[in-house]
Amino acid sequence: MADIRLASSSVRTKNKFQPSVENLVTPGDVITSDTCFMRGHGTYTADDRLHASVAGVVERVNKLICVRPLKTRYNGEVGDVVVGRIIEVGQRRWKVDTHSKLDSVLMLSSVNLPGGELRRRSEEDEKMMRHYLKENDLISAEVHSVFSDGSLSLHTRSLKYGKPVSCGDREVIARMRNCILALSHHKMMLFDTSILYTYDNSLKFSCKDILKPEIMNEVVEMTRLRLEQETL
Repeated sequence: MADIRLASSSVRTKNKFQPSVENLVTPGDVITSDTCFMRGHGTYTADDRLHASVAGVVERVNKLICVRPLKTRYNGEVGDVVVGRIIEVGQRRWKVDTHSKLDSVLMLSSVNLPGGELRRRSEEDEKMMRHYLKENDLISAEVHSVFSDGSLSLHTRSLKYGKPVSCGDREVIARMRNCILALSHHKMMLFDTSILYTYDNSLKFSCKDILKPEIMNEVVEMTRLRLEQETL
């Protein structure tokens, strides 16, 4: 005979990695009155009982009990790559909002100078700080160190950090790349004039359409005719 069971009689196995409702606490809730447990983050002791100091999920590691907050600010560590927004230009430093508990700091000595020049920062560089980065600019940076109060010191000394490339700049780069591919596909010489003419001829088409065979042929042929006219 078939073994038929009611759904109510089946036993469900709880995923031990998924926090249950029973483990949720709010500030002031009693977690345990057993004094053999150690107090961890998000807890405090009162009247020989362990209480939650934040709203979150109770986690236990051996004899250590802590409460992981449901919502918290970013706690940075050395080597983290962060995206932040400049909120203030100060004396030889920028204040950066990285969604952490305290504002992060980007020192003038921790950024690349234009052209990658390596030298000590001068008073002239300090006057040009707002030219490099100003309020509301987005930057990517790496956490260089963590101060004793938990605030972060950032740096952008690598070329992969700094201000993100704007949408307009990305489109120019993509169009230039497609023009070079079109010239190469038609076995045309690559030099500054041919690339510039091809770029100008491609402006009436969208960037993604340049590599379509019929449009590529038209753009390159216009470039070829223009170059031939100059040699006459």
